[in-house]
Amino acid sequence: MPWSYEQALAYLDDHTDLERLAAGTWEPPTLERMWALVELLAEPQRAQPAVHVTGTNGKGSTARMISALLAAHNLSVGTYTSPDLERVNERLSRNGESIDDEAFAEAVGAVAEMEALSGIRPHRFEILTLAALRWFADLPVDVAVVEVGLGGRWDATNVVEGAVAVVTNVQLDHTEVLGPTREHVAREKAGIVKPGSTLVLGETDPTLVRIFEEEGAGRVVLRDRDFGCTNNLVAVGGRSIDITTPLARYDDVFLSLHGAHQGDNAALAVAAAEAFFDRPLDDDVVREALASVAVPGRFEVVGRSPLVILDGAHNPDGARAAAATLADFGFGGERFLVVGMNKGRDPVEMLESFDARLARGVVATAVDFARAMPPEEIAEAARSMGVDVEVVGSVPTAVQRAVGLAGEDDLVLVTGSLYVVGEARRALN
Repeated sequence: MPWSYEQALAYLDDHTDLERLAAGTWEPPTLERMWALVELLAEPQRAQPAVHVTGTNGKGSTARMISALLAAHNLSVGTYTSPDLERVNERLSRNGESIDDEAFAEAVGAVAEMEALSGIRPHRFEILTLAALRWFADLPVDVAVVEVGLGGRWDATNVVEGAVAVVTNVQLDHTEVLGPTREHVAREKAGIVKPGSTLVLGETDPTLVRIFEEEGAGRVVLRDRDFGCTNNLVAVGGRSIDITTPLARYDDVFLSLHGAHQGDNAALAVAAAEAFFDRPLDDDVVREALASVAVPGRFEVVGRSPLVILDGAHNPDGARAAAATLADFGFGGERFLVVGMNKGRDPVEMLESFDARLARGVVATAVDFARAMPPEEIAEAARSMGVDVEVVGSVPTAVQRAVGLAGEDDLVLVTGSLYVVGEARRALN
């Protein structure tokens, strides 16, 4: 009998979820389970060419923009991203549409069958990656855009042989897994670069660029040397940007996302799509794709009067980008922050990066899982900075409290973790 959606979810819940485990519980990295299981599944990762995307910040947004650009050129595009915000189905999509429950259950059930036959017990993220690759192969899609979960070299997605490898940037994050320096992090992320592939590299630090070049890409397309966002201005509902690439120039393009960093991500996405086709993109198609792209949970406006914004910034660089984007809005009222973050962060550094001193108040909260930082720690950090703060244990109640404190002309930013944003989004929807 075919699996039900509920059976598929129960199967996932019965397996180790590394995304939610507390720091210090990581296992030694290995791709042995993935290689064994893709072989049993008839090598679905080889069914179509792939664009493989990693980076410390912006990889999810960049993956979605690449997908939109490829789909706008009449390709069937399978996209695999993480984490999900409201439903696990969001991680697997074709041309922007999430996998339906029946297909999801079938794809996960196929992985479960291979586990039963082989005795190999994968982790939850490995199951989802295998399910995505199998679904893409069965549809089939013309190209897969695959976002790395963590790092690159040992990530479950690295069974994919990307014709194009995309790296947004390299910053310190997940250092307990990836290593204590940017050089360590770069070596892990460089692991997605396959010999002979095209590397589209958004990181420009010369020391780190050399690390990526050592992986043997056939061609390296480098930000500020080969491509870039040369004009990046605030526009109503997004940005107005100019993009240069090795093959073309795209001027005065409207991007339906907020924040200067998204203009940089768009340039990376256009360069990656050009590298995939090995030709300039159609100008009108670029405009169509970037004008309509949506990235849930990344500076997403979900309410007005007061203005309510969700942004999954989860490290200091992301927090600084969120603060800079807030400054672009030029609203005249007060700002309130709802903040929950994961353990391993410095809460003072994160709040400083969010410009929390400019906020009328902070509501500290937490998601109910092992990696969540207790909200009392966030509150203590806020008090040490002289910021008014309240502790509200549940995310939906914390959002409700902040909205209640805010006036019609004020702004509420919910941030600090995509898991916090996901709970807030479910509550608001």
